[in-house]
Order: sequence, then structure tokens, then C-alpha cells
Amino acid sequence: MSTFEELVDEGAAAPVEGWDFSWFAGRATEERPPWGYARLIGGRMSTVEAGLDVQTGGGEVLATIPTAPPRLAATESWPPNVEVARRNLAPLGGTVYEVADDAELPFPAESFDLVVSRHPVLTRWDEIARVLRPGGSFLSQQVGSGTMRELTEAMMGPVPANPARETGRTVAAAEAAGLSVVDLREATLRAEFFDIGAVVHFLRKVIWTVPGFTVEAYRDKLRAMHDRIHAEGAFVAYSRRFLIEARKPAS
Repeated sequence: MSTFEELVDEGAAAPVEGWDFSWFAGRATEERPPWGYARLIGGRMSTVEAGLDVQTGGGEVLATIPTAPPRLAATESWPPNVEVARRNLAPLGGTVYEVADDAELPFPAESFDLVVSRHPVLTRWDEIARVLRPGGSFLSQQVGSGTMRELTEAMMGPVPANPARETGRTVAAAEAAGLSVVDLREATLRAEFFDIGAVVHFLRKVIWTVPGFTVEAYRDKLRAMHDRIHAEGAFVAYSRRFLIEARKPAS
């Protein structure tokens, strides 16, 4: 059996580029939302002329679509992810642009029939509305308020939920940008971490869970969680997700 130090070192050494979570196989699990986001965008992308994926990460999800539209574009803010995304989306003819999460999108107005985004850091609703063609849709799976709170509080103590992640506020922001919300679904999903190495890697990869996380700063908390996992078999947390579709008026 690996020691605490060995497990921590494994989690600290694992690469964090892209959004490929295969490293967690056998070490952590998370329930999937019931709506099947990848399947949904795969079906939608096959029916449009121009599609855009905002904050694509390494392009791993977009790369699964079975049929790409004639024009396919993606944006990503983190340079290491940009290079991964370009490799992953090249077979689909996708073009990846390096764009800050809070920046304007580098496209003319009414450029896309469909804009998608999985777990965006933030959503520029004004920009989504601007680049959508009349009748076009924005389809996004977003991180809900209080997601992974159990893990955050195990490291940091009690923290307030992020009101920006509340679904009501998201709907209001979409409508304020002139879009109509036509679908909204929510899910609470169980996640289990079976060793402390998986926790370390997750906190390095999903950096907003514990902002500023480093192994040295949280070593005592990590050791306590390691002991808890050893005694209970897993550390359990819950992710919150919601699916939103907002449509631009046809005229």
C-alpha cells in the first residue's frame, strides 16, 4: 500500500493540461449528468452551418462530435490547453483561438448558429448574444452553486456559496442579453475520492475548488483527509451541474 507521501507525490506530478480525466480511473469517480452533454452537442453540431465552443479546454468534449459543421471554431484562455485543443480539433477542421475568459469574442456579429460551452469560468452573455445568428442557440453545461463544497470546506473551512453560479441569476443574465431560456435542468452528482493523490491532482486541475492550492500550504489538511479516506474507504463530495439552452429571437 502506498504511503501518504507517495500518493501526494503522484498527484502533484500528474500533468494538468487539458480536460482529460482518465488519470482518475480507479482513484476517483463522479456521476454523470442525466442529459448527456456530449451527446447533445454532437447531435446539434451535425445540423448547423457554423458552430463555436467557448472555453473548450483541450477540446476533448468537442472532439467527440460525430459530424462537424462546415465551420467549427473554439476559444480557450490557457496557452497549454490551446495547443492541446488544436491537436484534438484538427481532424474536425476546427480552428482554435486563444481568448481570455472575460474578453470579447474575436468574431463578427451573427457568425454562428450554435454556441456551446462546458463548465465555463464565466459567461459573457452579451458576447454570446452578439455572435449568435437570429434563431441560433447557446447550449451550455455549467457548474452550479456549492459544487464540491465538501472538498472546499475540508481544506478551507466554511465558505459562502458563489451567487454567480445560481441558476436564477444565470437565467436573468441570459434574458438581460436578449436571449430566451428554452431549457433548464439541474443535477446533484456524487463524487468519491479513493486516495489522497486523486484529491491533490483534482485540486491542481480544478483550481477554483481551493483557490491558491499548494501541497505545502495544505499538507496538514491533506494528511487528515488521507486518514479519513483510509478509515472510511473514500471521501465523498457532491458536484452541482445545470444545463441551460438560451435562444436568440429569429427576428
